[in-house]
Amino acid sequence: MIAAARAPKVSIVATPLALADIAFLADPSGALFCESQATLLVADLHLEKGSSQARRGQLLPPFDTAATLARLAEVIIRYAPRRVIALGDSFHDSDGPARLSADDRANLAALQAGRDWIWLSGNHDPRPPLGCAGVGLDAWQMGRLVLRHLPCAGPTGGEIAGHLHPVARLSARGRVMRRRCFVSDGTRCILPAFGAYAGGLNIRDPAFAPYFAAASARAYVLGADRLYRLSADHCLAD
Repeated sequence: MIAAARAPKVSIVATPLALADIAFLADPSGALFCESQATLLVADLHLEKGSSQARRGQLLPPFDTAATLARLAEVIIRYAPRRVIALGDSFHDSDGPARLSADDRANLAALQAGRDWIWLSGNHDPRPPLGCAGVGLDAWQMGRLVLRHLPCAGPTGGEIAGHLHPVARLSARGRVMRRRCFVSDGTRCILPAFGAYAGGLNIRDPAFAPYFAAASARAYVLGADRLYRLSADHCLAD
């Protein structure tokens, strides 16, 4: 069972991230942890994306759910949250829960045991996953912060969302790379996709314009054991 796996030996350095006067830790996995509320946030798990694509004739290795749950287990071991909130698109489609293997279903149940688990609705999974523990909601309020899947355009008093799968395109030592990232202006934060097979959208794409002014947004780029913070307008466009 992955819930009993040992924490990795790599020394992980989380980055403090304040949102609407609430302190969080941004983890290099792409998860966000609020210590004061013992709450872990993850976005866009896209469980069973591989099996969904296979049904459409696009054959992918069928290990994405196991890999995603294993990474989630490491984060849960690291922070021991009392509550986990999945910010939508937790399954790649509404039939995804029915396609879980027996092992993956047991591992998910082990991660959920002893803690509150909230599934926020996404565009891929508008209904709570059948046969899985936890509570399904459209949104969750945390102080002045609203947690939801789809970010709302325009000014906000505080919001944490997913959906856009932000990535930063960077140049370093003569190489250009794309890395998943958090993007935030201190009031709103969009989390990177957590799922193993989830793609990414460049934070310089116009799709981010309704949510962030380029000069105020910061990218928190995922590294192997830490995050790298830089201004979004210093990242490369596609």
